[in-house]
Amino acid sequence: MFPNPGSRPDEPGACAPVIGITTYLQRAQTGVWDVPASFLPKTYLDGVTDAGGIAVLLPPQPTTPACAARVLSRLDGLIIAGGVDVDPARYGQAAHEKTDAPQTMRDTWDLALLDAAIATEVPFLAICRGAQVLNVLRGGTLHQHLPDVVGSPRYQLGGGAFNRVEVEITPGSTIARLVGEHSVGSMYHHQAIDEVGDGLVVTARSDDGVVEAVELPSVPFGVAVQWHPEEETDDRRLFAGLVEAAKAYATERMKQDA
Repeated sequence: MFPNPGSRPDEPGACAPVIGITTYLQRAQTGVWDVPASFLPKTYLDGVTDAGGIAVLLPPQPTTPACAARVLSRLDGLIIAGGVDVDPARYGQAAHEKTDAPQTMRDTWDLALLDAAIATEVPFLAICRGAQVLNVLRGGTLHQHLPDVVGSPRYQLGGGAFNRVEVEITPGSTIARLVGEHSVGSMYHHQAIDEVGDGLVVTARSDDGVVEAVELPSVPFGVAVQWHPEEETDDRRLFAGLVEAAKAYATERMKQDA
């Protein structure tokens, strides 16, 4: 039911939009090997390719704003994927006892790519940790451990088990246009947005008031969700929205370069 990227060129020589996805960088085991590795669950790649895009991985590495901008110049869209907690020093707080050990290089990489995407209006979708990265980039803060706020572990049951939580979406928002004003998301997060960053608009909350999505209206497509749409294998609408925005961005860039 989803398009094949290789079968949908709009004109001779055209290609589906290229979407960069940030990755993990930590120890991984495969066969006889137990080594530091860059990796990402295949569900992220499937979300992009099912929606008609081409996925490329962006492993954490040393960078500068100029290097991040160069990477973005080769992409039509960006996904900031989930993963470990953002270093609370980035938003002026001491670490909670439940907060992950910081991964400085990954934080720097994700923040630089997202900053470059905003500056050049590359369409982006930020997922879980990605939503928190966006909020921190814009000067916001995070709740470091949601059970302290809502009184239950409903947003992160543990053991890799996603919980289904209903969210109410703001009418007229980009997310509402894509998925409607009511949705159920696959949740696996113990942190969430607290003070909202500059220029961001909250466009979804759960029934206990936790922020589950924000958007950046100053760019053509800047969407961040706290839930995991890559786990919704029968619903690729958020990915489709990103891919369509990336196609429009690529087309406009080609016109400017012509």
